Amino acid sequence: MAIATKPDLRPSNPRFSSGPCAKRPGWTLDALSGAFLGRSHRAKDPKARLAEVIDRSKAILGLPEGWRLGIVPASDTGAVEMALWSLLGARGVDVLAWESFSKDWATDVLKQLKLKDARVIDAPYGRLPDLAGLDGSRDLVMVWNGTTSGVRLPNADFIPAEREGLVICDATSAAFAMDLPYEKLDVVTWSWQKVLGGEAAHGMLALSPRAVARLESYTPAWPMPKIFRMTKGGKLNEGIFKGETINTPSMLAVEDAVDGLRWAEGVGGLKGLIARSEGNLAAIAGWVAKTAWVDFLAEDPATRSCTSICLKIVAPWFTALDAEAQAAAAKKLSGLLEKEGVALDAANYRDAPPGLRIWGGATVETSDIAALLPWIDWAFAQVEAELAKVAA
Repeated sequence: MAIATKPDLRPSNPRFSSGPCAKRPGWTLDALSGAFLGRSHRAKDPKARLAEVIDRSKAILGLPEGWRLGIVPASDTGAVEMALWSLLGARGVDVLAWESFSKDWATDVLKQLKLKDARVIDAPYGRLPDLAGLDGSRDLVMVWNGTTSGVRLPNADFIPAEREGLVICDATSAAFAMDLPYEKLDVVTWSWQKVLGGEAAHGMLALSPRAVARLESYTPAWPMPKIFRMTKGGKLNEGIFKGETINTPSMLAVEDAVDGLRWAEGVGGLKGLIARSEGNLAAIAGWVAKTAWVDFLAEDPATRSCTSICLKIVAPWFTALDAEAQAAAAKKLSGLLEKEGVALDAANYRDAPPGLRIWGGATVETSDIAALLPWIDWAFAQVEAELAKVAA
């Protein structure tokens, strides 16, 4: 039967989008008052602010000595594309694909770069690919956290400690919320608009010394657009990793990124950010455990994401529907939540199975998650009752 009475408590912040994500608690436009607007990004003070983003990010994440970190164009997508087009082709490559964006990188490798010695090891939504037997002599492309599936890697034990190939890791929804094993990675990318709630259009590209050595010793066979070029005269363009961006950045977005990083330091750095995200996952996990109609899309509890938390509807009446009807019912559910103003942008990703996707990154308060959950129960009951009337 439908739950007729709406819950009394509402989330203080109903923004549960998986990107761009909620701003940090207490954020106002005043946080941007120090932005160097109308200034050249090459001038001393603006350039110092760009370098501040790099330095604070490296410190919070604990990037190892010798790693470079740069601000690059086109968000995380741009950062990944720079790595793929600049580094691949020197040896065989494996691509792990288990959700939309990792499948995009597989498409780049197979259909755009057209690498002949390439393998795609994939899995359906909700699962990880078979990680056994990966060859350390080959390059590896992967995401750490499946933003559209809510499935993350629990560890990097499958990556050989002694390897010749590079590991390129898209960590856009993992950085600042998960502990990344940099000793097993060579390229790590992310964007400002995820865990720290920054603005879009800028990406971050981190390179290990092994990745730099590849850049300086290997020249791809294909033309390289200016926006992808990281070397000059066969040597790394070190300026990119000191705040000398390839193209003009938004100094307003840069100021916002600095604000997010300062906030991150104030909540305990990486450990504090991880704790906040894991706390959000725990709140949803407790609700799922006692709610019969819903489950995590991630089949293995060890792989559940603490940022892009994806849920599927398992009620018998729902699973009995055809694919089109399931999608319509899930859309009604998320639409009700948005209409009530309790959860904005909480629908599943367009290519993912029907359900909900609730962002649990560090800028989301667990109290808002707790306030949302009864509303999801209420909305589900409304959809269930409506479809029961239609069936009758």
